[in-house]
Amino acid sequence: MSDPLPAVWDALGGHPRELRRLSVSGPPATLRSVFPVTGVGVAAVGASLLAATLGTGAQIGLDTRGLAVALRSERCLRRDGRPAGSPFDPLSAFHRTADGWLRLHANYPWHRAAVLHALGCAEQEVPDAIATRGAVELETALHEAGGVGAAVRTERTWRAATGPPPPLVEHGEIGPAAARQTRRARVLDLTRVIAGPVATRTLAAHGADVLRLDAPDRPEIPLQAWDTGAGKRSALLDLRTHLAELDELLSGADVVVTGYRPGALDRFGLAPEELAQRHPGLVVVTLSAWGHHGPWAGRRGFDSLVQAACGIAVAEGDAERPGSLPAQVLDHATGYLAAACTLLALDRQRREGGTHHVRFSLAATAAWLQSLPRSGVDAADPPDVDPAPYLEQVDSLLTLASPPGTVDGRPLHWPAPPPAFGTAQPRWVASGP
Repeated sequence: MSDPLPAVWDALGGHPRELRRLSVSGPPATLRSVFPVTGVGVAAVGASLLAATLGTGAQIGLDTRGLAVALRSERCLRRDGRPAGSPFDPLSAFHRTADGWLRLHANYPWHRAAVLHALGCAEQEVPDAIATRGAVELETALHEAGGVGAAVRTERTWRAATGPPPPLVEHGEIGPAAARQTRRARVLDLTRVIAGPVATRTLAAHGADVLRLDAPDRPEIPLQAWDTGAGKRSALLDLRTHLAELDELLSGADVVVTGYRPGALDRFGLAPEELAQRHPGLVVVTLSAWGHHGPWAGRRGFDSLVQAACGIAVAEGDAERPGSLPAQVLDHATGYLAAACTLLALDRQRREGGTHHVRFSLAATAAWLQSLPRSGVDAADPPDVDPAPYLEQVDSLLTLASPPGTVDGRPLHWPAPPPAFGTAQPRWVASGP
């Protein structure tokens, strides 16, 4: 089975000598899939661990059993010893249409309302209403109504409609700046759902000061806030009315991570090129669902919808019904890869200066997964993984999946439990010694 890590590490900008520091243990596959999802997870998480320990010579270990737990961290979360439920709304599922299948996403109340508005029916009537419509016609109607859905396609159909996939990672210098010598990076987290929050959660696990901002009228799903909030602070800020406060935060940040549609935050001065001019020296990280170019760039999207649109759902299912990956692999892998590239960009900034831009998308990660050899290892029945050894109780109520990996034999742990949502002040705190 081929190892995707060397090529990924090179694409991220890492030096090949660092690869010798990583050793992998455990079964070759721990998540059942027709795709090499375990290898993709090893590559993404391994890259983040190598980048976080750059220049230390530390020996990095990664157990594929702990990796499987980490890639499904939201499923392993326990609250007061019991599963915390699912973030998926009952409408967030595959629905049969008049000519195929459609995947809906209705986890957030505003997206759920858009589904009901576009269909013009009550919740209990949704399956019947979808069954009378064409899949592509309905996905367009949902998009125009502010909702989210994707027709299930084969990979060939998707490529014919959208063209070549974006590269897995795009990174480079977008403006001059003096080198910064800050010891603890300050990360302004403007992301939601899983991919972006996993990236910033990973940065927090490796010592960054992460401040997540959310709009007061757009609360996060509690399970997702608990799962991805460890080690961060959480504040509310309406960017429409508090641009001065946002600018002050940007002035004190080393990294800004955004996870919205391309251009959605430009009106707040958050376009990468404008940030490079007004706040030189930043590392700017932009994540999206469908990429920053092409006919779908402006659409909302989530892991499950990208799987449906790009052909993964067909490959994971059969001729009668689409399937899905055994975890939100596109989200988690993109998050760990973004964290790795961010850490490498921070290292370059400290050594050489410049304002750096890092860009990822779920669609690019999907295309990368689809491009890898399908050796059949992951398609076999992998051994069941007991999550207990890879969990940690972070406060009196919450048990979370631990950060994956070891450094010089020592397991990683979360620096602090997830905070109550929106309770921090939107400002940087004084750094410790």
